[in-house]
Amino acid sequence: MGFFSSILSKLGFGEQAVAAAEQAPSAPTAPAPAAGPTAISEVDVLGQLEALAASHAEKLNWKVSIVDLMKLLGLDSSLAARKALATELGCPADRMGDSAAMNIWLHKTVLQKLAANGGNVPAELLH
Repeated sequence: MGFFSSILSKLGFGEQAVAAAEQAPSAPTAPAPAAGPTAISEVDVLGQLEALAASHAEKLNWKVSIVDLMKLLGLDSSLAARKALATELGCPADRMGDSAAMNIWLHKTVLQKLAANGGNVPAELLH
């Protein structure tokens, strides 16, 4: 299971979303032909993360920090783990060499991908 699949699973996304994330290519490719509408059940990402944060012993700033977001979900937040997640999600090479730039890209991309997979993520967290 990839890192992003683990994030989806921790937040209660259905097996279909987790399976789709595992089959998605890591680098951008030509868009696949649309296969007709699929019902996506909405996951309250914000509500779940706020509930986890309220019960977490450490005060985590998960709304802006990928390290804190991963810690909140009980995932490995080491640099190696973040680099693996960034590689999985197709982080541009120029950001991979700068951990701060990679972290910013990674946080934004994870939240955008959660929203794309049926997560209810407020617009202010997607920019």
